Amino acid sequence: MRLLLFLAVASVSLMIRAQEKQTLTPEDISNLRSVTNAMLSEDGEHILYTITVPADPKESNELPETHLFKHSIASGQQVTLVNNLSVSQVQFRPGSQTVSFIAKPEGQETSAIYEIALSGGDPEKVFEFTTDIKDYYWHPNGSVLAFTANPPEENEEGSELPYQPEIYEEEQINTAAYIVSLEEAVSRKVNMDYHVSQVKWSPEGSHLAVKAAPSPLVDDFYTSSKIFIVNPSSYQVSRRIDHTAKLGDFEWSPDGKHIAMIAGADKNDPIDGRLLITALSDGEPRIIKKDYPGAFEQVAWLDNQHLMTISSEGVYSKLQKFDIGNDFETVFHQKDIDLSHFSVNKGGIIALIANTPQHPDELYLKSGDSNVKRLTDLNPWLKEKAMGKQEVISYAADDGTRVEGILIHPVSQLDNAPLITVVHGGPEAHYDNGWLTAYSVPGQMAAGKGYAVFYPNYRGSTGRGLTYAMSSQGDPAGKEFDDIIDGIDHLIENYGIDGSRVGVTGGSYGGYATAWMATRHTERFAAGVMFVGISNNLSKWGTSDIPEEMFLVHSRKRIWDDYQFFLERSPIYYADQSKTPLLIMAGKDDTRVDPGQSYELYRHIKTRTDTPVRLVLYPGEGHGNRKSTARYDYSLRMLRWFDTYLKKEGDAIPEKPTLKD
Repeated sequence: MRLLLFLAVASVSLMIRAQEKQTLTPEDISNLRSVTNAMLSEDGEHILYTITVPADPKESNELPETHLFKHSIASGQQVTLVNNLSVSQVQFRPGSQTVSFIAKPEGQETSAIYEIALSGGDPEKVFEFTTDIKDYYWHPNGSVLAFTANPPEENEEGSELPYQPEIYEEEQINTAAYIVSLEEAVSRKVNMDYHVSQVKWSPEGSHLAVKAAPSPLVDDFYTSSKIFIVNPSSYQVSRRIDHTAKLGDFEWSPDGKHIAMIAGADKNDPIDGRLLITALSDGEPRIIKKDYPGAFEQVAWLDNQHLMTISSEGVYSKLQKFDIGNDFETVFHQKDIDLSHFSVNKGGIIALIANTPQHPDELYLKSGDSNVKRLTDLNPWLKEKAMGKQEVISYAADDGTRVEGILIHPVSQLDNAPLITVVHGGPEAHYDNGWLTAYSVPGQMAAGKGYAVFYPNYRGSTGRGLTYAMSSQGDPAGKEFDDIIDGIDHLIENYGIDGSRVGVTGGSYGGYATAWMATRHTERFAAGVMFVGISNNLSKWGTSDIPEEMFLVHSRKRIWDDYQFFLERSPIYYADQSKTPLLIMAGKDDTRVDPGQSYELYRHIKTRTDTPVRLVLYPGEGHGNRKSTARYDYSLRMLRWFDTYLKKEGDAIPEKPTLKD
């Protein structure tokens, strides 16, 4: 009896302590730091890594900064290398004990390449150009650079008028590739009339691989980027790797005879998620494991016959090793660790960036057959926060298709809880079983307020192979969004969710889903928060910067071939029946989904119904908020909207947030 009494008292004590823990707030999320890049030295002694440091949203509306750090593997010592500049494109300089990066110190007109000793000190400028340097890559000799930048403006006589209009899509400048020897300091332009985004020297330095598109248009970048091989002696293109599909990162084999690419299978593949290898001798890419039921995210060569990749399989990620003959071996896989990036040396030491349901991206180390070891703890205060349980779920859609999703339980009880459904964009994306909270993704912020939060990987999502990723094409807002409602029904039936208090939110294509649910299926949703979303498929096509990409991997037919179909798949078509209170938010400078999409839906609901609706525009922001206060403001508005209409904490449209929120 005494033992039972002791256990009962201990249990109650643990529950009280758990309840005393504070939950995550928008202010907490606005202060999160995360590891964003990691690079392992070839000798395996050091890891360079960068940390994103956000600005205080209550002090200034600024972009986050990226600072540079070094981890010494033998001693475990962490050293700050650069924290007074925001850095990018961090690289070890060959043949030296230094680190280089791109930065633009205050007062400088252009971004340039800087260098700092591995032992620390003050950064010194290595090379600058007349315009911003965007990307660069060291030659193996450590004294020659390939870099990308916009060509200098030529001295041409302009108009004598005091006002200059903009000519849409006709005044963009191709970013060029250049080669410079630091000993000579003379930059020579590679002879190609393309828009260059990336350059990489072959391991022996005899060739330069250049990733480029026909123009700076985003549509061309997505649909028409290719790899060109340049002879550095003549500055001429010697061959082109012909592969018409989306193109991601690429890596040279150690002997310089092959290139591995993360790319699409063909022009209709919605992502660059397949693995291809091409021999430099013939330039014909071949797909490795075309029927792989997942998606490749990153690739690196271990030797001339073996590769290492991060790949997604459903909601999980894997680090895998295989030879170019297709034999796979899983190097690391843990269901509660989501891998974002890796760096590996010839000795098999691996630096990893990974997140979990309890924290955003941190730095990890894996050596040999050992388990992964976490090296950083950027947000130690997270351990003191009460968080809801995170669970992977699977359910059958109405037609029998298996759909995966993730459910975050409320910190309080799950039974009869309100639900917020979070729809990812794309739709060529997916949610992993890792950290799922951000300024526009309510996650643990909402769980702390008593909400269950549902993340469905509806058909068209990535991570489950090519067939599943393409299964929604030609059927916008059709079975793909029906999958979401089927998932909600599954939660109501099996988890006791309150079906009368269901909300929905999402950005971009997720904003399209939100608008669709708030109009076409309004009887199912008690509140919605739409972000940079689509409301009219007809006007969307003509106002987006990716009309061809939309056709190739989404609609699969032209709007002028079936205007009525696209109109009936538009939320404005059903706006007159909307009873779902809808908060619409958008970047005022968005070129992907023009803010006119938000104006249209707002005007339709405002004019044709008495349903609460509000439109919030963020000046200076595009397809997603980047600056600190804009993000913080978004979180406050989103949560307050759901509190008002799902938890009934008011019956009027919420007032605007203040610094006291």
